Amino acid sequence: HKELRDRLCCRLTFGTAGLRSAMGAGFCYINDLTVIQSTQGIYKYLERSFSDFKQRGFVVGYDTRGQVTSNCSSKKLAKLTAAVLLAKDVPVYFFSTYVPTPFVPYAVQQLKAVAGVMITASHNRKEDNGYKVYWENGAQITSPHDKEIIKCIEECVEPWNGSWNDNLVDTSPLRQDPLKKICDCYMEDLKKICYHRELNMQTNLKFVHTSFHGVGHDYVQLAFKAFGFQPPIPVPEQKDPDPDFSTVKCPNPEEGESVLELSLRLAEKESAKVVVATDPDADRLAVAEQQENGCWKVFTGNELAALFGWWMFSCWKENCSKDADVKNVYMLATTVSSKILRAIALKEGFHFEETLPGFKWIGSRVKDLLDNGKEVLFAFEESIGFMCGTSVLDKDGVSAAVVIAEMAAYLESKNLSLAQKLIEVYETYGYHISKTSYFLCYDPPTIKRIFEKLRNFDAPQSYPKFCGIYNILHVRDVTTGYDSSQPNKKSVLPVSKSSQMITFTFQNGCVATLRTSGTEPKIKYYAEMCALPEQRSVAGLHDEHIFVSDQNMQLQAGSG
Repeated sequence: HKELRDRLCCRLTFGTAGLRSAMGAGFCYINDLTVIQSTQGIYKYLERSFSDFKQRGFVVGYDTRGQVTSNCSSKKLAKLTAAVLLAKDVPVYFFSTYVPTPFVPYAVQQLKAVAGVMITASHNRKEDNGYKVYWENGAQITSPHDKEIIKCIEECVEPWNGSWNDNLVDTSPLRQDPLKKICDCYMEDLKKICYHRELNMQTNLKFVHTSFHGVGHDYVQLAFKAFGFQPPIPVPEQKDPDPDFSTVKCPNPEEGESVLELSLRLAEKESAKVVVATDPDADRLAVAEQQENGCWKVFTGNELAALFGWWMFSCWKENCSKDADVKNVYMLATTVSSKILRAIALKEGFHFEETLPGFKWIGSRVKDLLDNGKEVLFAFEESIGFMCGTSVLDKDGVSAAVVIAEMAAYLESKNLSLAQKLIEVYETYGYHISKTSYFLCYDPPTIKRIFEKLRNFDAPQSYPKFCGIYNILHVRDVTTGYDSSQPNKKSVLPVSKSSQMITFTFQNGCVATLRTSGTEPKIKYYAEMCALPEQRSVAGLHDEHIFVSDQNMQLQAGSG
């Protein structure tokens, strides 16, 4: 009875990356029926929102996930998505093969479609799949679109005539394959952020690339070619799609050295100094570099952002027109990410903005800035999601891989490594020491209880005032909209009632956030100490930060 209730008595909802769940039977799982219902809801909402919907069309892409036991695969789900729309006489741009997730938002903008869907669960475990929705602006949908679509889904849960007919993809004259056009245009647009093509052509630096059994191999090879590089050396065991992700315990390059084992060993064998790893849908990027002592440094998302931020601004400064105004330039990050871009912006004179966690918020805000004549160079989230330039209004591992390769080649010509440059960046703009990790929790009531305890710590509606020996100065609770640092006690960031997120600012400058993941059964924590540029005592900063983040974990464990 419990399992039937779990499967049938709740429906999928939009998280930070669309709909995502395990593949299997039930209304809160990803399967043929829930995908048909979701697409019918989207059709109904788009028909209401766009008078030219049937002229402009809809984009559908997919990755290489699949599950034999439920006969469920990304391609099959994509075909059903297309079938619902084709049966209603909507033109569909359906990719003839798997593509990186960034190709869908890129195609939506290039083809002037009203919206698009990517069937993917990105770096999640092999049992999962997902349904990511992009609006006409090329960004993932945010409120109120997500809530209105859910309402529309609930109004038309019974499949329409034609919704099951996945053969329509092969027979309908309204179906077009955008693959060649989009791939060619994407690689051409990529050249806009290539600044040292001749150096790339001449460099002796070698790169290894792993695509983690996903979609990335062909596209990263093409991106390196577009920048003038020799192709990166692929990891043969991980080059081709494999829905079982058979060589890694989990297909998430963010897990670090333990999942990069094959690529690091290949790099040592081939004398390649840099490893780039794209996750299975190629929208995120991990980077490792061999140090002089032979050990490998796997960069965190925050460390890579420091390098990308320095690089994108330096390249802009060297190549901008004489009348370009630095005050027109922007970089963005999610609120749980490092504040290093804020430090660079303060010193260099450009603007920095924060958003709620999830690239859907970044994409929408970037589009607003561009529409108002602003120039956005770079945006990121700490979970190795990077947006270099604005051709794609979402995180993009393909472009990030080739930009970091160009950066590494340039630095090598100056006898510097990525790790050495990172220290220079911190010494120029201030050290930012961060620690990010998570706890797994598969029981939503337990998660709710932990956060409610934090909101009612010593008394009703009172948050913790200390964490160990450290004094908590301010508390921001985005779930409820409370922020003790604001005169009106209201959060500047939009309220997000559907997810849990509380941020503690300590008297010593440490900022620590606890939040639930929008895509996985995780409680994540993020802690960072920020120093001023003149503060050079990294050891003291690091010790204090580690102590506070450990205390923060104890605070959370105590709440549990």
